[in-house]
Amino acid sequence: MSKVILVTGAGRGLGTDIAREALAAGHQVVATGRRPDEVEKILGGPQDNLLVTKLDVTSLEDAEAAARAAVDRFGRIDVLINNAGNLFTGYFEEISPTQMRQQFETNLFGPMNVTRAILPILRKQRAGHVITITSTAGLVGMEFTSAYAASKFAEEGWMESLRHDVAPYNIHTTVVEPGYFRTELLVDGSTIWPELSIDDYTPRTAPRIEGMKAMNGQQPGDPAKLARALLAIAGQDEPLPRFIAGADAIEAAEAKARELLAQADASRALGGNLTYDHIHA
Repeated sequence: MSKVILVTGAGRGLGTDIAREALAAGHQVVATGRRPDEVEKILGGPQDNLLVTKLDVTSLEDAEAAARAAVDRFGRIDVLINNAGNLFTGYFEEISPTQMRQQFETNLFGPMNVTRAILPILRKQRAGHVITITSTAGLVGMEFTSAYAASKFAEEGWMESLRHDVAPYNIHTTVVEPGYFRTELLVDGSTIWPELSIDDYTPRTAPRIEGMKAMNGQQPGDPAKLARALLAIAGQDEPLPRFIAGADAIEAAEAKARELLAQADASRALGGNLTYDHIHA
């Protein structure tokens, strides 16, 4: 069944794959990006089922304009795929406060802007689906990723709560946690290195950066396959509320679940009986 699908960050990486696969499957696609000319070019030029429109996710005005353009062209929006994002790397003390805020502007407040612009349309329809791509780093914090993980953990909490807010209006939500996929996240422009330099961290910083650069293009996941999986979820009557994408991500999620259970058990003796001993008048 054909759907109207709005994709953010469609000019590169996974966003391009999602838009291409959706068009190939017969969907109507609203492909958005900061440079719409580049988005249209990479997707093969004008097409009946394709609307390309400018959207910098950090701008609520852009998001509202893109939502209006989508409805003007196709009459509705069925699926929003929050894909746009970037990666600020570094040890916490070497990430400037400005960089930390920029990370949240794109990875958290960005998808919030777009979702805020589109939810009124979905509520009016009493139907819709919000898919937000976070990361395995939204489940597991790792060295050298404190800004990125913080933004993705926040995105996870927002989406888990949003699910309950919009369920009465027949709006579904799915949070997607990919592992390592061969997207363009690790290229310059999508990955931003730390602004500050502290001697204590210097021996660890350079090897980390080199390791991340070497990983680019070697990630095991195929983004075209992930795009097709996302479209399959968008077609489900009861879409998965959480989709853990990639064997590496599933392994990481299982390890995190075991760790949480162990930590809950270890906390029981000290934390399990902290209630008042009697009712205060």
